[in-house]
Amino acid sequence: MIRNHLKSTFPSIYLITLFLIVSGCNPKNEWIQLFNGKDIKDWTVKIHHYDVGDNFGDTFRVEDGILKVRYDQYEGDYNERYGHLYYNTPYSNYHLVVEYRFANPWYDTAPGYTIMNSGVMFHSQDPRTMPKEQDWPISVEMQFLAEVKKGEPRPTGNMCSPGTDVIFEGKIDPRHCISSTSDTYPPEEWVKAELIVRGDSLITHIINGEKVLEYSKPQIGGGVANRYDERIKIDGKPLREGFIALQSEGQPIDFRKVELKVLEN
Repeated sequence: MIRNHLKSTFPSIYLITLFLIVSGCNPKNEWIQLFNGKDIKDWTVKIHHYDVGDNFGDTFRVEDGILKVRYDQYEGDYNERYGHLYYNTPYSNYHLVVEYRFANPWYDTAPGYTIMNSGVMFHSQDPRTMPKEQDWPISVEMQFLAEVKKGEPRPTGNMCSPGTDVIFEGKIDPRHCISSTSDTYPPEEWVKAELIVRGDSLITHIINGEKVLEYSKPQIGGGVANRYDERIKIDGKPLREGFIALQSEGQPIDFRKVELKVLEN
């Protein structure tokens, strides 16, 4: 009786298992919530002039389910206190989704270029390898911008390269930032930014569902990053993996989603 029951149920079990496999219900197809909506316990802060782990001025905080970057506890000159919040796990091949919007007020002694300007760094060095006085991590940035002057184009989802180089249109591009083809968005609007990273090969930027920039072969090189450990900056070294970090550079910004799906190699 038990043997017959097993025979009758085997096809059903087989079909269910096959369905789960075809449906992609395996770890590599699952979205990982990097921001859990509650805290930043899975993240590490590094702010210029401060030791790793020192979240000076409660710069990065979670309120009402939103991961916020704020400067209301800062005093005096901004003094290049550029900061980054690093997720504690490095990744190589993945699809990253970030939803962000800008907030006020801008810290008015920060450099003028930081107005309505933030971003997410990827393929970054480990923050624990950064000296206290290193300003920018050696990394690649998906830069976020918003409208400043009505009617003046200001695309978002651009590429910037502190301490790195990329291949764009067939050659290493000497520019620190390469503009995307995205629309311009007002500061208060939520924007969905997606990043598809294929190790040290192809990188794709997507804004609100539209591909806006593509480049390849991220590698260590170039300038902008300063006072780094020279043992880390090996120019020409391919960037196959690294840490993901949210930026602070004087402009308040909100993040309501930061999620990632690991892709096949």
